[in-house]
Amino acid sequence: MQNRLKGVFQEKCPICGKGEVFETKGNVLLMKMPQMHETCAHCHHRYEIEPGYFMGAMYVSYGLNIAEMVAVLLVCLVIGVSLDYILYLAIFTVLLLWGFNFRMSRVIWMYLFNKG
Repeated sequence: MQNRLKGVFQEKCPICGKGEVFETKGNVLLMKMPQMHETCAHCHHRYEIEPGYFMGAMYVSYGLNIAEMVAVLLVCLVIGVSLDYILYLAIFTVLLLWGFNFRMSRVIWMYLFNKG
């Protein structure tokens, strides 16, 4: 379990735990999407098993976004930020973390459905 959790955060192959899932991490400021490898460099596992495989990762991404917005809300309420600015901070957080959410949702989705 601990190795799988470590693999998720390091974005490693769900089968062997050695190969990198992403070629590039993307860039928020340049609006560049992260690029995935098609297969693992070590075990040659194909990441996208079938067309549309990562559609379910959208649900994971949605959950990550909700968790981040709740965290922003709680922090803002604790430090006393006015309600007017909480929406702006939540939107800023989502825009800032879109690349992270994209990568994490895909890796979590792969780890849910690929047993290594």
